[in-house]
Amino acid sequence: MAKIKQNSPVLFYYNHSKKWLAKISKKESFHTHIGVIKHSDAIGKEYGSRLITNKDKYVYLLEPTMFDYVMKIQHGTQIVYPKDLGYIVARAGIGDGQKILEIGTGSGSLTSFVANIVKPRGHVYTFDVDENFMKIAEKNIKKAGVSKYVTQHNLDLKTAKKLPLEDMDVALIDLGDPWIVIPQVRKMLKGSGSIFAICPTMNQLEKLTMALVDNEFTDIESTEHILRTIEAREGKTRHSFQGIGHTTYLCFARKAFFDRESRQIPKKTSSVKVVKKTQSVKKSTKKPSKKTSKKSF
Repeated sequence: MAKIKQNSPVLFYYNHSKKWLAKISKKESFHTHIGVIKHSDAIGKEYGSRLITNKDKYVYLLEPTMFDYVMKIQHGTQIVYPKDLGYIVARAGIGDGQKILEIGTGSGSLTSFVANIVKPRGHVYTFDVDENFMKIAEKNIKKAGVSKYVTQHNLDLKTAKKLPLEDMDVALIDLGDPWIVIPQVRKMLKGSGSIFAICPTMNQLEKLTMALVDNEFTDIESTEHILRTIEAREGKTRHSFQGIGHTTYLCFARKAFFDRESRQIPKKTSSVKVVKKTQSVKKSTKKPSKKTSKKSF
């Protein structure tokens, strides 16, 4: 039986659109339209219990999931929604122990979600050039509790003379011009390694697909995912008037070797090569020559 204590994360849930994520502190409270919610009233209660406010309304004390963290993180850029995150993980076969390359950290929602999947033996190496976004992402990654499994780099891979990683299992790209980094990503992926790119527009999708073919990728697939919720109530179940429509297009592909012999297996046994040793969620000091930060749409 998990009980709530000081510093425990709690999702105060009133309904689908009114919920608050917080870390419990005895002296904290917050005012809402349904009344005052005191953190101290939650201490000692079991997750799933409910509190009554001074307006005689109640909230449930739920244990946050990664979905809750993703939807409640501080946004510096457009986030990747859970409806897309789930498909990315399933299609690319992301799992414990894998090494993930991410280009375009943004707010860290995709970073946190994937790090939670590959832990405890895997790791996410994420790259961005905008220090403001990186600071926001660092806070969000820490709040989600996956800092140990993430290393942030302040490096422009478009212009990097030496690529810092090799034999990555999966590459995730969230840039405005993802086709530019495809040659670099190919060099860092293992044979048959997967790539997923986030493309808000079809024009981006077209350019990216052409680049994937030119750089010897196969199993290329482009998809869009629409989520429609259902208002399920006795005698009057119907489709909800609210929902999440188009957020982005997803492009998946795998590294192959067109009419070539498979690459020679290197003699060295190290699976990950990092140019400069860094600590988890600490930024490299190398300055980019040109900004290629994740774009908001």
